[in-house]
Amino acid sequence: MFITAQFDSGNIEVIEANSVDNIQLAIRKDNQSDFYQWFHFKLYGEPGVEHVMTITNAGTSAYPDGWKDYGAVASYDRENWFRVPTEYNGKELVIRFAPDQESVYFAYFAPYSYERHQDLVQWAQQSIECQHVLLGQTLDGRDMNLLVIGEPDDHKKAIWITARQHPGESMAEWFVEGLLSRLLDDEDGTARRLLEDNVFYVVPNMNPDGSVRGHLRTNAVGVNLNREWAEPSLERSPEVYLVLQAMAASGVDLYLDIHGDENLPYNFLAGSEGIPSYTEQMDKLGEQFKQTLLNITPEFQSKFGYEVDKPGEANLTVASNAVAERFNCLAFTLEMPFKDNADLPDADFGWSANRSQQLGADVLSAIYSIAKNLRD
Repeated sequence: MFITAQFDSGNIEVIEANSVDNIQLAIRKDNQSDFYQWFHFKLYGEPGVEHVMTITNAGTSAYPDGWKDYGAVASYDRENWFRVPTEYNGKELVIRFAPDQESVYFAYFAPYSYERHQDLVQWAQQSIECQHVLLGQTLDGRDMNLLVIGEPDDHKKAIWITARQHPGESMAEWFVEGLLSRLLDDEDGTARRLLEDNVFYVVPNMNPDGSVRGHLRTNAVGVNLNREWAEPSLERSPEVYLVLQAMAASGVDLYLDIHGDENLPYNFLAGSEGIPSYTEQMDKLGEQFKQTLLNITPEFQSKFGYEVDKPGEANLTVASNAVAERFNCLAFTLEMPFKDNADLPDADFGWSANRSQQLGADVLSAIYSIAKNLRD
């Protein structure tokens, strides 16, 4: 029996692994940070024998409530990820699994590898509609990739989509893959019509360093990028600095920042109602956007979510608030669950990569419903 996490986005520390019924593990903290919750490791074990794996420090993780009603995911081929029996006793997370094969991967959610990210970028640039822009490098020397979809023109509206500021929220990049698959489909009428009057600026992964390092929430030096949007710097948060620089050049008419939520078992939107310049037009467009999603997919709901900020009390270091205020535009944070969608549960897979992709494709219809009215 052997356990390893020496690969892209791997994260686990082995405390003890001498017997299959008492495997003691711990999640490693993000570098220079106390955040931790993401795990991703590989077990070499005996087929047909139940292995009991205990994550001993689950109770003091960043979001311990996230373990309630949660099931870890496993995969034999790293493509198909399924839920496995998981228990949380208030202190420890216990995974019980009898593998069918000699080796199996476990993770907090279906990983989105850096290799797949690079493949996505190269695939997208094959489209005549897409331009691949290198914004710069991260602190670890990785590329900050921007995909510009549509021909820029002053009369066209600028729609920005960023994903995975928090690297452990891998469902965000699965979402972007689904959105891009539809947006770059030249036989999709919604996509074709949208690109007549809009240009999409898509950053599939805002935090490639944290993603490869196996972090939950921070970049290479322990910085939470979604608290850097007021004053980003090349020294601490070049990812945000470079994207804001590009936003300033293009302008922003609509902004979606894609995330995952550890605790809430729902898909939902968090708006920018608390920014000083919030307007009735923003509110009207926002409600239309939500209603369209409610009409087209049962995966979305508007009953559960974050508490709405009171007027003037928004945190302007957060991306959606900062961008909405700076560019006087409609902006949302879109959250997906690590667990399952409680409104439409799936015992085998829970909320998954495939469902994230489909929601990304569906969101394009919601954008279409408001695109013509994004500018006064």
